[in-house]
Order: sequence, then C-alpha cells, then structure tokens
Amino acid sequence: MVTADRVIRGYFLISGLYTLAAALIWGVNTLFLLDAGLDIFGVFVANGAYTAGMVIFEIPTGVLADTRGRRVSFLLSVVILSMTTVAYVAAARMGGGLGSFVIVSVFMGLGFTFYSGAVEAWLVDALKAADYGGQLDHVFARGAMVTGSAMLVGTVTGGLLGSIDLAVPYLVRAGMLVAVFGVAFVVMHDLGFTARALRWSDIPREMRAVARESMTYGWNRRPVRLLMLCSAVQMGFLTWGFYAWQPYLLELLGRDVVWVAGIVAALIAASTIAGNALTYWLTRFCGHRSTLLLWSAGVQTVAAVGVGLVGSFWAAVALLLVVTGAMGVAGPVKQAFLHQMVPSAQRASVLSFHSLVASAGGVGAQGSLGYLARVRSIADGYVVGGLFTLLAIPVLVLLRRRHEDADRIVGDRAGQRAACAAQGLPEVTQVDTTTHRAVGT
Repeated sequence: MVTADRVIRGYFLISGLYTLAAALIWGVNTLFLLDAGLDIFGVFVANGAYTAGMVIFEIPTGVLADTRGRRVSFLLSVVILSMTTVAYVAAARMGGGLGSFVIVSVFMGLGFTFYSGAVEAWLVDALKAADYGGQLDHVFARGAMVTGSAMLVGTVTGGLLGSIDLAVPYLVRAGMLVAVFGVAFVVMHDLGFTARALRWSDIPREMRAVARESMTYGWNRRPVRLLMLCSAVQMGFLTWGFYAWQPYLLELLGRDVVWVAGIVAALIAASTIAGNALTYWLTRFCGHRSTLLLWSAGVQTVAAVGVGLVGSFWAAVALLLVVTGAMGVAGPVKQAFLHQMVPSAQRASVLSFHSLVASAGGVGAQGSLGYLARVRSIADGYVVGGLFTLLAIPVLVLLRRRHEDADRIVGDRAGQRAACAAQGLPEVTQVDTTTHRAVGT
C-alpha cells in the first residue's frame, strides 16, 4: 500500500530534480541571448514567444494529462525540454537570429505546459488515494522549499558554468533532464486517477470538453476566476522582472561578471525558500488565505517599484529579494486555495487553464515592458510594471469579501469538502472512465 509520506517524498524528488536541471540557465538566460546578438527588446520578444507557447498549448496538454495520465504528461515535458534546450544552443551557434529563438521558445513553452499542473494534480490525487487529511498548504510550502533549494544550487552552478562559456549551462541542463526522465519513470505512477485511451480523432472533442470543464469548474466560479485574474496581473510583471534583473543589476554594479548573476539568482531562490518557510508560521496565526495573499501583494508592489527607483546595486538586490520572498509566501497559499475548490477529475484541466491565464498576462507584459526598457530603461520598466501589480489588490479584496470556505486554513479534506458543498458540487472521489464524469459521494 502506498502511503502519503511516500507520495510526498516522490513529489519532492521529482519536482526538485526537475527544477535543479531547469534552473541551470535561469541566472544566465538573458545574458546568453544578448551574447547571441539580440538587443534587450529582442530578448523579451523571445521570452514572450515562450510564454505564448504556454498559452497556445495549455489546453491540448491538459487533455493529455486528464486522459493518458499525469505521468505521461510529465515524461513528455522532460523530453521536449531537453531537445529544445539543445536547439537553443544550436540557434546561437548558427547565428539564426531572433526568428530562430522565437520558434525554439514556442516549443520550449510546449515542454513546460506538459509539466504545469500535471505534477501537482498527480500529488493531490495520490494523497487523496492514500487517505491524507493534512494541510495542502504545508505540503506545497515544503515542496516549494525543495524546489527553491534546487533552484539555489542550479543557478549558482549555472553561473559558474556560464563563466566558462554561456552555452555550457544549457548543455548540462539537457543531459540532466535525461536523468530526470529515468527517475520519474521509476518513481511516478498515477494513483487515484484512471487513465483513458486517447485517439487523434478524439482530441478536438476532448479539447472542447476540457474547455467546458475549465469554464464550469474554473472561470465560471467567481473565486477561482478572481485568483486567475490576480495571477495574470502579478505574473505578467514578474515574468519580465525575473529576466530583466540580470542586465540591470550588472549595469548597476558596473561590471560584466557572469558569476554574479548566478549568485543573485541563488539569493532569489533563498529568499523564496524563506518565504515558503514563513508560510508555516503565518498559517498558525492567520485564519484566511486571502489575508496572506493581500499582504503579499502589497509588499510585492512596493518592493518592485523600489527596485527601479533606488539606483544602487545592493539596495536593488535587497528589494528584489523582498519581492521574491513575498512570492514565496503567496505561492503555496494560492496553490492550496485552488486545489480545494477544484474536483479531482478536472484538476489538471483547471490548473492548466489557470496557467494559461497567467501566461497570457506575461505575453503582453514582456513585449510592452521590453520595449519600454529599450526606449527608456530597465529601471523604468520596474517602476511601471510594479505599479501595474497594484491591480491585484482590489481583486484580492473582492475575494476576501466572499468569505469562501476554501479561504479558511484547515485540513485539506475538510477544506475541500466545505468548498465543494458551498458551490453546490459533490466531493469527487473517483471518475467514471466510460463517460469521464465525476462521481461524488
């Protein structure tokens, strides 16, 4: 019999290794693209293409995760990400220009959509099958600490490897992903979920079904919609801001030292871990998730604007770490909030749709803020983008005023039962595999 502890350990192992491999390029990606001949606007066009790929492919990959299974979806993610990472290096070596990077970035986005939502859905389904009754907030917080630690190690290593050659972190990443595939193949098995056959002719019908379920259990439910809108506003800026700091901070430092970018990326990971750890303490004293999300949003906005105003390397680094620390608090809380409002059978679809909405915000933000950075400065981008995140606060105020049952920080089972009852929905325990309809208690 599979225990909840074993499921949780497997989740930590898989997500940690995946993040370790992926993070090897996160601290040097913008520098790599600039070195390949793109200007700052071109960098964010390429990054925007990656985000656009995530928007385009979220629903089709959600279909796969909800039919063939979360394990198949994750394994495909690893394969595609490894191949596109090598293609990135090839595009730079052959001088392919912006067009080549845009094409590869779109397919890299495809790889990440196979990952987004699938591993979380696998975890929650498996925990339910193992009769887990604890708080999802704590599991996600611990998982975020694991991935944050992996990001810390990965970004420092990537920075050091990038000091040798900016292409080296990409090649090492591709090789590590091959190892991740082997580990996941052995460790990750769908529990609490029954896979179904999927034919090519069935895909349009399944996509329509996923779209309907995403609307019924996601967008049409106001609290879920409010969380999605909040993510679109915040992630639009944060997606740009995560890559903009690399040239911005080196400009403030006055030195073109690649390993510094790796160290700063590691500090970002550490601040995120600290935020995840703070979630444990805060949930002991705060009874509502929306309260934590509101405070986090306010801190993020003030600190993000400050990054663009201070004009000092050390002050900008400190404020950037405040932004990512606040993100570390909000991430697990938002994850648990969503999971307790979405039935198991539709979980991967709704999570993919949530990621789609957040990514859609990132497409517009990266293009517009990237253009502002070229005609004005990256500092102005932080000020304007930070002010834009103010829009998340009234959205969260509306969510807080709804007094949703899922807003209360209680054990996962109690929270999910209350949330489903409040929406007039049954608590899903299994899926009728012949009709793909949720069967409630």
